[in-house]
Amino acid sequence: MQIQVTHLDGVRFAISTRNHTVISDQPEDNGGHDTGMTPPELLLASLGSCAAFYAFQYLKTRKLADTGVEVSVTAEKLKQPARMGNFQIDVACPVSLTEEQTQGMLRSVHQCLVHNTLLSQPEISIHLTTKAAMLVQ
Repeated sequence: MQIQVTHLDGVRFAISTRNHTVISDQPEDNGGHDTGMTPPELLLASLGSCAAFYAFQYLKTRKLADTGVEVSVTAEKLKQPARMGNFQIDVACPVSLTEEQTQGMLRSVHQCLVHNTLLSQPEISIHLTTKAAMLVQ
């Protein structure tokens, strides 16, 4: 998987992958124009949409429902170091479930790729190049 982030103007960025683009911006009180979600909001969106996908797949494969799943994700801003923590995922199921189905749904949502990535500290390397150096070559 790969995404490309391109500065547009101010504190606004285009985030692209495959044939899709979303905009990331900051609220007006942080120097932006509020034309898109902030990076932390995009992280919550990624976690929430992943959880929703796994919940939907659980319901669909068991022919319990094929629409209506809703997910809400909250987190707190923490300090030292600055980060997000205390995530909470709330899944609203469109149908009643037995206790066995409820446990199955929870196990399914726990399989979310983004959820598991956040639980297992990933290695992150940062490489810096300059456009000037690339132009000289």
